Amino acid sequence: MNAIVEQKTTALAPQTEQELIEVLQSSLYPGAALPSIKLALGYCKAAGLDPMQKPVHIVPMKVSTGEKDNNGWDIKADRDVIMPGIGLYRVQAARTGLYVGMTDPEFGPLKTLKYQIDTWEGNGRDRRKTTADAEIEYPEWCRVTVMRLVDGVPREFSAREYWLENYATKSASSNAPNAMWAKRVYGQIAKCAEAQALRKGFPEAIGSQPTADEMEGKNFEDGHGEPRPKDMGMVDVVQTDTVTKKADPYPQADFDKNLTTWRKVIKKGKTPDEVIATVNSLGAPLSDDQCARIRAIPEELLKEAGTRTGERTGPSTDAPAATYDQVKEKLNSAANIDVLNEAATLIAAVVGPELQAELNALFDTRAEALNA
Repeated sequence: MNAIVEQKTTALAPQTEQELIEVLQSSLYPGAALPSIKLALGYCKAAGLDPMQKPVHIVPMKVSTGEKDNNGWDIKADRDVIMPGIGLYRVQAARTGLYVGMTDPEFGPLKTLKYQIDTWEGNGRDRRKTTADAEIEYPEWCRVTVMRLVDGVPREFSAREYWLENYATKSASSNAPNAMWAKRVYGQIAKCAEAQALRKGFPEAIGSQPTADEMEGKNFEDGHGEPRPKDMGMVDVVQTDTVTKKADPYPQADFDKNLTTWRKVIKKGKTPDEVIATVNSLGAPLSDDQCARIRAIPEELLKEAGTRTGERTGPSTDAPAATYDQVKEKLNSAANIDVLNEAATLIAAVVGPELQAELNALFDTRAEALNA
């Protein structure tokens, strides 16, 4: 059904990859190098993510090259690293179909952090730099609890993160919080706690990579007292002047065999992009033709549902394939779960996220009643 909605919004989106890169470079990632933007775009494409929602961040890092200098020290190199945002964690948890929400952040007692800030005194030639005492109040800790369905029962996964263990300083030689942590004393630690809770509740979907929100402004010293971006250790770097070895493509025989299963999964509510992302994550990437075949499934299901109910199923440029009232009536009149699931395939054809949300809520209510 996402394919139907995309047909109505494509005209507003960039039409080519080059146009999309230009949009990303001028709006979401201003100042980022072109290879870094392409790396972010490739990350989103492989995971079935919308790059316009900025699910990942381009973060400058120091990485180990694996070489040593004349003194035996590791040689570091500046690289842009693609890191997930807290929003991507939420998407990954939601895609499992088991995420059922989270609590509001709970905060511990207020503590006071004392530090020194640079100030200037005097005027003209007499102007000189000095320091002054400063302080800021912060919550000692923050706790967030996420809920996941385990055997059909909501279970809680909590994480408590301490402010002093997470906050970022202005420099490696100062304990003063950087601008973001000073401005968002509660908000920054809340994102850290939420990220940790999501990692605990959905380890198979999220993994262990820290979010860019958690790494905001983190510094380390380069041995000469100078602050540098966070050192991420040894990483694989995509170079623009080398050819990356691609994984073997998804076998067509396996694709044909699994297509029926994927149709059932999409019919139950998964989007084609979610199916594609799951398959690609297993190592053998789908071809463009295979992806197009999966993305065509919602429209096929829609036509099949219309044929069974005797409705006109031909394409129309003047009206949506199904109206809100039509889908609502089908959901309310469904006599069993199978008929209800067929009616649910029409929800995404209704224009407007608010109306779709109402129909999804009605579907949940009717499913509960039919299963009772």
